[in-house]
Amino acid sequence: MKPHYRIICLTVSFMATVGSAVAQESGAELAKKLSNPIASLISVPFQFNYDRGYGPENGNREVLNIQPVIPISLNEDWNIISRTILPVISQNDIAGQSGHQFGLGDITQSLFVSPKQPGPGGIIWGAGPVFLIPTATDELLGSGKWGAGPTAVALKQEGPWTYGILANHIWSFAGQSDREDVSSTYLQPFVSYTTPDAWTYSLNTESTYDWIQDEWSVPVNFQVSKLVKFGEQPVSFTAGARYWAQAPENGPQGWGFRAAVTFLFPK
Repeated sequence: MKPHYRIICLTVSFMATVGSAVAQESGAELAKKLSNPIASLISVPFQFNYDRGYGPENGNREVLNIQPVIPISLNEDWNIISRTILPVISQNDIAGQSGHQFGLGDITQSLFVSPKQPGPGGIIWGAGPVFLIPTATDELLGSGKWGAGPTAVALKQEGPWTYGILANHIWSFAGQSDREDVSSTYLQPFVSYTTPDAWTYSLNTESTYDWIQDEWSVPVNFQVSKLVKFGEQPVSFTAGARYWAQAPENGPQGWGFRAAVTFLFPK
């Protein structure tokens, strides 16, 4: 059985069988922290995405995003939050009859400077640089470019609700001269609701605008997550569907799905 299928099976199995394995208060608080992209909480998500409909051959793509989030305390008032996205990709015929590729994609590395306490009105925010690192192991798995730009996030948590937006823009500045430049804006508005027994229902878009091609990619994601404990280890399991409201002509079409397992390491 392929690794990504094992992840899906484990996720579905655990979500079906875990019920009240976490004490309600602690579980709900940890689950709510996971809805905050810059919470002072070490977490390591393994997020699997499946999409199809690429190009004339109806190609498909599976991506396992390894996304460690590590807060670093600067002083009693400020944190730096490191968010890394390392994609492991398997894809077929995404550019016509382009065959199969498997390997690493490009790393996206974000660093947010964030106050430890919410600001006026309870706003939680962070800002800093984002970097594109050309680690792809195949030309069709990445951009071939080094990139950098600004990133920021702002959100509010009221009762069981979390809502906000994360954004960045990346310009390429070096890399393979025969590859297209990168100028890309990423927008992720999000809203989530966490129940007292540590279920979280979330809705977001992960929209990207390619300024070079003048094209939008807009997947809309609906997800359900459950946080449980195995001994002292908190783990969150997620499953959800995504719909491509807009995509480039040769991009993904219709419905896809997402599953994730997140390991939490609270202080």
